[in-house]
Amino acid sequence: MSHVQRPQAVALDIDTRGLTCPLPILRAKKALAGLASGDVLRVVSTDPHSMADFKAFCKQTGNPLLHQEEGDGEYIHYLARR
Repeated sequence: MSHVQRPQAVALDIDTRGLTCPLPILRAKKALAGLASGDVLRVVSTDPHSMADFKAFCKQTGNPLLHQEEGDGEYIHYLARR
């Protein structure tokens, strides 16, 4: 989990609760394509594997992973569009 402060301004929020890999990543990829550089995407997931999946996705694509958190069975990811 990232220790970086949670971003205050989120350009787009997507709900992928109930979906498993690869669907949260695919929905995030599609959402990021519609954002401007520097915009922040917040993804809410219930898939515990999404923590590692989003780290790998961001490393592979160059989109910064700003913050991740988990609680109450939800995994929240903050990504910036590169």
